[in-house]
Amino acid sequence: MKEYKNTGSKDTRSGFGAGLTELGKTNENVVALCADLTGSLKMDDFKENHPERFFQVGIAEANMIGMAAGMTIGGKIPFTGTFANFSTGRVYDQIRQSVAYSGKNVKICASHAGVTLGEDGATHQILEDLGLMKMLPGMTVINTCDFNQTKAATLAISEHNGPVYLRFGRPKVANFTPEDQKFEIGKAVKLYEGSDVTIIATGHLVWEAIQAAVELNEKGISAEVINIHTIKPLDEEAIIASAKKTGCVVTAEEHNFLGGLGESVARTLAENHPTPQEFVATQDTFGESGTPAQLMDKYGLNAAAIIKATEKVLKRK
Repeated sequence: MKEYKNTGSKDTRSGFGAGLTELGKTNENVVALCADLTGSLKMDDFKENHPERFFQVGIAEANMIGMAAGMTIGGKIPFTGTFANFSTGRVYDQIRQSVAYSGKNVKICASHAGVTLGEDGATHQILEDLGLMKMLPGMTVINTCDFNQTKAATLAISEHNGPVYLRFGRPKVANFTPEDQKFEIGKAVKLYEGSDVTIIATGHLVWEAIQAAVELNEKGISAEVINIHTIKPLDEEAIIASAKKTGCVVTAEEHNFLGGLGESVARTLAENHPTPQEFVATQDTFGESGTPAQLMDKYGLNAAAIIKATEKVLKRK
């Protein structure tokens, strides 16, 4: 099996910051808006070097979305930044009415997603955001797995015309994808070829899927691993082709099993190639306070949970 090496753990939010810094230098139409969380979103460098293109709106997320929508009319490409909970649930009406309905070119960039926000607890964590955003017509939804991929995605969405939800996280995680990667919106990345089971993962669970595949291989189980960084538009062709080959699927995500990646995959398979599937995700619950590692373990969002789901789905083939 190919060995994926962690080149140095980094937080994905810093990948966003690095991408935004580069865009500040290369695209004068890019503007940034933040809701009083500049440091947390790693937007400091953009603010310092392009103060005329940075707007600190304070704790006024709904106003931030409205301002961003208005800026697109003048040809600007606004990137909004705050926690995922406040980027979606708090401002859903404004996103729906002012951004999605008219297809405004706003990039909604959301950090601290999922339970790995950790000690701030359930009120700041969100496990429903992918579902909320993918239901909006015309909204592109991206959930990146490491620093390099987040930076690449940040650059790529600046060239995409239309609203985008870019989701990333707080903690330092393995950085294992290529630094010079070409990020293609809507294009899955196959990490391992396999014949017994397809593991489809997104975000922080991609690294866990890699670890699971290695352990499964030692048990004689050949796992195909697919990194789905774009939840919408979904790479249905890649999913269907893999399911036809392996005959069973496990999906893994740091999100509620209702409304997330797993549900999109299940719909795709139901319509095209009905296949046994198991879901590694939170089970219709809110999170709680704890370290990221503790919460990932409690809610079954790790390699061990993926292996358990694989063993279960193999019996259903």
